[in-house]
Parts: sequence; C-alpha cells; structure tokens
Amino acid sequence: MTKTLTILGATGSIGQSTLDIVRHHPGRFSIEALVGNANIARLAKDAREFGAKVAVTADAGKLDELRAALAGSGIKAAAGEAAVLEAAARPVDMVMAAIVGVAGLKPTLAAMEAGNTIALANKECLVSAGELFMRRAGELGVRVVPVDSEHSAIFQCFEARNGEQVEKVTLTASGGPFRDRPLELLENVTPEEALKHPNWDMGAKVTIDSATLTNKGLELIEAFHLYPVTADQLDAVIHPQSIVHSLVSYVDGSTLAQLGMPDMRTPIACALAHPERIEAPVERLDLARLGALTFEEIDPARFPAPFLALDALKQAGNATAIMNAANEVAVEAFLAGRIGFAQIVPLAAETLESAAASGALGGLNSLDDVWQADSYGRTRALELARALQS
Repeated sequence: MTKTLTILGATGSIGQSTLDIVRHHPGRFSIEALVGNANIARLAKDAREFGAKVAVTADAGKLDELRAALAGSGIKAAAGEAAVLEAAARPVDMVMAAIVGVAGLKPTLAAMEAGNTIALANKECLVSAGELFMRRAGELGVRVVPVDSEHSAIFQCFEARNGEQVEKVTLTASGGPFRDRPLELLENVTPEEALKHPNWDMGAKVTIDSATLTNKGLELIEAFHLYPVTADQLDAVIHPQSIVHSLVSYVDGSTLAQLGMPDMRTPIACALAHPERIEAPVERLDLARLGALTFEEIDPARFPAPFLALDALKQAGNATAIMNAANEVAVEAFLAGRIGFAQIVPLAAETLESAAASGALGGLNSLDDVWQADSYGRTRALELARALQS
C-alpha cells in the first residue's frame, strides 16, 4: 500500500533527504503536504515534482510568491502559522517533523492531535516539552518514531521486552571540527570554520550544536523521554568516525550497537518504512576499508554542553526548555558575529543559573509553561549576549 506523508521542514536538510528516499521508491509514498519557510523556489519545485496536494510557507509575506511559483499546477498554496498547523493536521499515515527549533513544537503537536504517526526529527519537542509531548502521545495512542541517527540506533537496539534489563544507553559524538584544536584557540573560531562538519551534512544550527556538542546534550535529554531509562543510565562518548551511532548495554554484559555510514537517509528510511526495511541510496559500510573505530571519553573542559544538559535534566521540568532557548539565542549571536564560539555554552549555562537565582525554574504543566520558559530563556540570553558585546 502507498503510504501518505506530510513533511514539515521540507526545504531543510532532513526534508530534502526524506524526499530523496521518496524519490527512490516511486509508488510507495504519496506526498500530501510540504511545509517550508523562505526557500519558495525549492518548495514549489518539490511540490510539483512529488504532486503534493498543498504547499505551505511559514512566511505569510511570501504567499503571492508561492502562488506564482505554483501557477497552473493545481497545488494549493498557503502561508502563515495557521496554514502550517492546518497542513500538519491533515490526515496521513506519517508526518515527518523536521522543522528546526521550538517553532516545530506546535505543528508537530497538531499532527499528533490528528492521530498521525510522527517521524520525529525535531529535538525541541522533547527537549522543551518532553514530558508533555510523550504523555500526550500516549493518551492519543500515537506512535513516535525517532529519526535522529542516534535515537534511530537506540530504537533498533533497545529490546522493549527486556527494557528492565538495560543497564546503560550510550550515544556517540563525532567531536565535530574542533575535537583536537587547542582550547586556547577556540576563542578565535569563525562561523565558517564551525560550519564545516567533518562527517555530516546538516543545517547551520545543528552543525554549530555539533561543534559545541550541545547536540549531544539535547540528544541525551531526548533519550530520557523516548526510552524507559533514568538520567543516570545515559552516557555519551566521542567516536570520530561516526560509524557506531549508539549502543545499548544489558545486564548480561551484552552491548548492542547500530552501525552505518554517516548519512541521514538511513535513519529516515528506517523511520518511513518501519517495521519493514527499504533500500536507501547510501554508501555501504566497509569495515575492512575503514580499518579502525575509536572511542574516547568526553572532556568536560572542552565540551561542557552534555554535562550541562544532564544537569538541566535533573533540575525542574522547565530547565531544559530554558537551556535550549538560551542555546538558540547563543548560536544565532555567534553566527552573526556578536559573541565568540567559546561563549555559546557558557551563555546557556549562565542563563540557567539566572533562572535558578530568580525563581524562574519550575514544572511543566501546560504548553503555556513551555512558552514562558522559552521566552525567559531567550530574553535572559539576549541580555547576557548584549553584555558580552559591551
């Protein structure tokens, strides 16, 4: 049977890789809606190629441009937040939730409320609202299938029937482009250098998060919400080759690991076809050619972000939302040249410290609590970033 798909974040890296898998399997998937942002030419081109019923841009000011690009195609054009939510809620077999940042939370929740299976590539749904998000998924009986390479690996190795026998879940991190750079030189890192990831092809925000290892911190938080583990059962190691994507260790001494070349089309194909397997147009793993796989502990002096994330996870319910919002502000400030690379994680840490000192930390009982935490994190991080510039 043909599986119907909606892609949120269609013009981004994950969205484009998803469409490549769809392209590779003609007749197996049908595109219901494509949701993008500013890249109208790409959005319209893909909507035409895949015969989408509707194409939506989140930018309300670009509706006329999108309509013109789709003229004569019969594809409905829409724009703005309400249109994004409406597209997300269209009934389909699966929604690829790949909008970057906290902006992806509302559309993903709208897709969930419609009963759609969620292929989750948006970290913030779990980092900012994990407890609420997963509880609601359970209430609705909605399946959440992880797309991140690390969580896809855990998904494939975590034996649900033996969940109580899991000792540890270990995520791997490449270490990014600055794994071996002297610490004193990190102050001088430019955005151009930070955007050159050695293994993965990703969007700007995710690439910077990978360079600071903030992405690994966020993934540890995600794993806590996705799987029945405690924070103390979560770990991460540096693995420069990005071949082993995660490991699950059991009480009998067994450790299961998922291996593959660093290409997001593999975990995307795994999510789209689950519980089946489909062919993905990726390079095949050749261990003999690689020769060696290496691992090392994460140095907290070089990479404090994973440790900050675990600390936030152990604090009040909104701490991870505040940390995440502050990190988004810090990454934007770095890319704009307003703060240095080495100031990104300390800015997020200081924002959390300010939240604790001011009494802003608290539980998450509703989405309003999420928005308030996000707003606090952004506002305070902006204040701290401006102070760094003065």
